[in-house]
Amino acid sequence: MNVNTTRIQRVPTRRFFSLWDDVFDFGRPTVRARRVHSVGSGAIIHERGYIVTNAHVVAQTSDIRVIFADQRSVEAKIVSIDPEHDLAVLKVPAETPLPCVKLGRSGDIMVGETVIAIGNPLELQHTVTAGIVSALNRDLHFSEEVSYRGLIQTDAAINPGNSGGPLLNVNAELIGINTAIRGDAQNVGFAIPVARLWALLPNMLDIERRQRVRFGLEVSGAEAEINSVQPDSPAAQAGLRPGDRILSFNGERLRNGIDYYVHLLEREPGETIQLEFARNAKKRVAEVPLQAIPPPDGQRLAWAKLGMQLAPVPPVNRRRYRLPDDLGLTVEKLQPSGPVERAGIVEGDVILRVNRLTVRSFDDLGLTLEEVDPGERVLLEGLDAQTGEAWWALVRSRSQRARGSD
Repeated sequence: MNVNTTRIQRVPTRRFFSLWDDVFDFGRPTVRARRVHSVGSGAIIHERGYIVTNAHVVAQTSDIRVIFADQRSVEAKIVSIDPEHDLAVLKVPAETPLPCVKLGRSGDIMVGETVIAIGNPLELQHTVTAGIVSALNRDLHFSEEVSYRGLIQTDAAINPGNSGGPLLNVNAELIGINTAIRGDAQNVGFAIPVARLWALLPNMLDIERRQRVRFGLEVSGAEAEINSVQPDSPAAQAGLRPGDRILSFNGERLRNGIDYYVHLLEREPGETIQLEFARNAKKRVAEVPLQAIPPPDGQRLAWAKLGMQLAPVPPVNRRRYRLPDDLGLTVEKLQPSGPVERAGIVEGDVILRVNRLTVRSFDDLGLTLEEVDPGERVLLEGLDAQTGEAWWALVRSRSQRARGSD
């Protein structure tokens, strides 16, 4: 599918630079338009509208639209973004079940086997190319900030616009997410292996990182196997254990670990979930409450850990930056010589994401910052107060709590 974005480009005079410039430099002009449209690709991984793509396709964008093969165009929202591994999950409305790709297994991939890449190279929509697996476990080092490991190398034609699209085997199973290419080479492309996607999705789709709830399970894989159970969590109290396989969720059969997280994301705090699971070839049933927890004070944590006070984005700036109504908070006050001010961020800048999680409210902010330990680095992404240009910065949180903001 086509992932069409509006990106806020910046000239290289700001205090930050793009995380992706070293990877995807094809001789673009040094003076760039502030708002440009770009095209990437994606793959539907769940029928309820969940899409995987590359982080660099959607990072620092203000608008994201997904265009299907039948030319339907729908707005997409970022569920989670992981720049370190160049992966992102999007969500689009799905009034009816969408056709989705089946995720394969990396252990079955062999050098020399036939693979198929689908994407939108050079804005040529829904292009299919074929090749072979040229090598496995390739490591690419572009800079101190950007390094990819364990990639699949393929000679299937991959060009700008293919990023985020699926790499399939002959059984039409997704075995990789196309990502980086070398501008100085031919017939050399790379894809993130599906095993990496299986490993990262539990964290990227984790409801406990997005809502103030506790459930206590990490589930993954094609068999929805429980990897871990948090001590004293509702799941632990219900008797679930690592190694159990979840068979159904509130009576609906689960196909895999992705299906589990999608079902859980659609539940409300306080609900009790009925899980049927298998242990030692025996089926069992557990009743597990989705425990609601009072949200942390995001405003207080932002000041105590980062030295910044935030406020809702003024309507005039929201129109100016073309921001959705539910995205971002503006920097209202900075502590002199505090962590955020030392990073070059100024009053009026808009904070869009913190540690790769979208900030739509103070609750979102609090849920993210609550997990930040003293002295830990925090990734901030936002917009410049004067130009609307995008930036990112790594800010080290305080080693101890600061005094109040008054």
